[in-house]
Amino acid sequence: MNEEKDKQTETAEPETTSEEVKEETAAPEESQSEKKEEKKEKRFGKKKDEGRAALEAEKEALEKEKEALEKEKAALNDKYLRLCAEYDNYRRRSQKEKDNLYSEIRAGAVQQFLPVYDNLERALKQGTEDEAYRKGVEMIMTQFNTTLEKLGVQKIESLGQTFDPNKHNAVMHVDDESLGENVIVDVFQEGFAMGDKVIRFAMVKVAN
Repeated sequence: MNEEKDKQTETAEPETTSEEVKEETAAPEESQSEKKEEKKEKRFGKKKDEGRAALEAEKEALEKEKEALEKEKAALNDKYLRLCAEYDNYRRRSQKEKDNLYSEIRAGAVQQFLPVYDNLERALKQGTEDEAYRKGVEMIMTQFNTTLEKLGVQKIESLGQTFDPNKHNAVMHVDDESLGENVIVDVFQEGFAMGDKVIRFAMVKVAN
């Protein structure tokens, strides 16, 4: 009997519980899932890094493109402003040349009619008993002066004025202590101006 009991004890194996079996089978499964998760994290991390680098490169390229466009915009704006300034200068210069040309032509035309004025003035200075004739000449002179005024032509004030070489042409000189220095005492020929432009200098006699 004792021998049989010893054999039973020797041949008997330790019993394992279901929980221990579960733990043994679960351990390799958990390690495999952890490895998978690590691989996924590494793969996704790598992709994130690659995506971030691509975004940074694209952002840098866009910044450079934006900077180039800003420079091009500034250059075009500067070119536009220069063109506007050049056109404005051209327009002003052309208008000034046009005005000067018009003034030159008008002054030249008026200058051709001044001998007529001189003859009318001489006719008025001549004594006559024909009042109708005199009145007719006066009317013509009045009309002539009105026409000159409409053209912007003014008679240069001379008699009793101080001699101005920019307006007067002194052809005679007289000493007279009763008069001031460089005073115009007589006008031989009337002078005319159109604005600042002298069409004809006044021919005068100057005292002292």
